[in-house]
Amino acid sequence: MKKILVIGAAGQIGTDLTGELRSRHGGEQVVASDIKLAPEDVMQGGPFVKLDAMDNKKLEKIIDEYGITEIYHLAAILSGNAEKNPKWAWDLNMNSLFNVLDVSRAKGIQKIFWPSSMGAFGPTTPEWDTPQVTVMEPTTVYGISKLAGERWVEYYHTKYGMDIRSLRYPGLISYKTEAGGGTTDYAVEIFYQAIKCGKYECFLSEDIALPMMFMDDAVEATIQLMDAPSKDIRVRSSYNLGGISFTPRELADEIRKYIPELEVTYKPDFRQEIAESWPRRISDDAAQRDWGWQQQYDLEKMSRVMIEKIREKMGV
Repeated sequence: MKKILVIGAAGQIGTDLTGELRSRHGGEQVVASDIKLAPEDVMQGGPFVKLDAMDNKKLEKIIDEYGITEIYHLAAILSGNAEKNPKWAWDLNMNSLFNVLDVSRAKGIQKIFWPSSMGAFGPTTPEWDTPQVTVMEPTTVYGISKLAGERWVEYYHTKYGMDIRSLRYPGLISYKTEAGGGTTDYAVEIFYQAIKCGKYECFLSEDIALPMMFMDDAVEATIQLMDAPSKDIRVRSSYNLGGISFTPRELADEIRKYIPELEVTYKPDFRQEIAESWPRRISDDAAQRDWGWQQQYDLEKMSRVMIEKIREKMGV
């Protein structure tokens, strides 16, 4: 029977992923961990332990105590926050990955999930329909750490036979957890501000298109990838996920179907330059071919669910 450890369970992906894994495998089979306390549903839905992802001794203890057989390693410093303190971000993003890989190898844990990102691409990458294999020259410390991580997980698979799987996530949108320091966070913030006060100042320009994905699709893709037979996993660096591409203006227009009074102003900051270095639309043909991936949410469906769930969450 699987016994799963989620590292970074208090984060944007971790909160949703932990809940879905518990619904499929049972609460006691999924151990949530983070350096900080997680949302109440994560804390109450099954085992939770505090863990610094770079603490190898504590990680070893948790693996032994709970009989862990699979690890989802999600802890990372995201793009916007990473640029404020690059060396700290590099240290956490890379050394935590090495810690998980090396401890897992020593403990005989073969199956690991680690997320990459569209941030691993750069300004020389083809902007439209970015293919699985292409030029990758990231210009942010976050992107550099993700590209390096892709090379390392492929190396550990080739060298040591470890079954490590990865996805290049686009920007992720969730109603369960608010923004956490990423360049695509406007697409979460705008929903909350639209409902709270009907106004939002966007830190990107109105016409910059970026690939995005509703969290339910991202969680489903992650679990589908991990459940796929090993023989079907032909990409051992990280699979592209395409998502849906839209601009801040297009998202605002969609939200106005439900909140007509929404006022949006645009004041691009340092994250605009990061966004401009990323693709406008990504092809996930390899994921569709290898393990049958198909997303379920488009802009209209995602926006409707976001507004319904945030209103419910805020009691308005």
